[in-house]
Amino acid sequence: MRRTVRGFTLIEVLLATALLAGGLALAFVTVRSAMTISQRGEAIAADNERMRAVQGLLRRQLAQALRSPIDPLDPAREPLYFVGEAQRLRFVSELPGYLGRGGSYVHDLQVVRGTRGVRLQLGLVMVQDGEQIAETPARAPELLADDLRRVTLRYRGRDAASGQLTEWEPVWADTRHPPLLVSIQVDPLQGTPWPELLVALENASQGSSR
Repeated sequence: MRRTVRGFTLIEVLLATALLAGGLALAFVTVRSAMTISQRGEAIAADNERMRAVQGLLRRQLAQALRSPIDPLDPAREPLYFVGEAQRLRFVSELPGYLGRGGSYVHDLQVVRGTRGVRLQLGLVMVQDGEQIAETPARAPELLADDLRRVTLRYRGRDAASGQLTEWEPVWADTRHPPLLVSIQVDPLQGTPWPELLVALENASQGSSR
């Protein structure tokens, strides 16, 4: 007796092809979603690592700020040992050898306009007795962070009359003495704002006033 072998109909083939295509599409979407999540996590981890590195550097250098002149002393004007402005901060601190030649450097922290938002950069110039010694070739400012919405610098000292802490101020008027506390707040264009960086300056004069 002869057996008849039945094959697949066109409808069955099309249905199987549609199911296979749907399964592959679902698998592709799942893999793509997993890759996106992974890339986003890596980007967040990189941003957090950069934030910790920048804050660690600023905390260390600011905490050890020296009462050393930024510029040569001039009898005609007030000496500059610490200059704190709303978008710029200058002070002298010892620079570790792995970041330069070692020794005292003027640290010039500035908020400047970038291609997107603002950027935070740090200029470094060697200094001896207020005399700045330029490197050859000239050292470009170090980019600490960019694509920022805003950076807020604030200062707090102690009132000489009452002995109480002053309010936070956008400008530090006493160029002879550093403030007791410096606050740096960084708000990126994307992502969450950085935790506020509060630094107590070790060499701040207890008798400094606003």
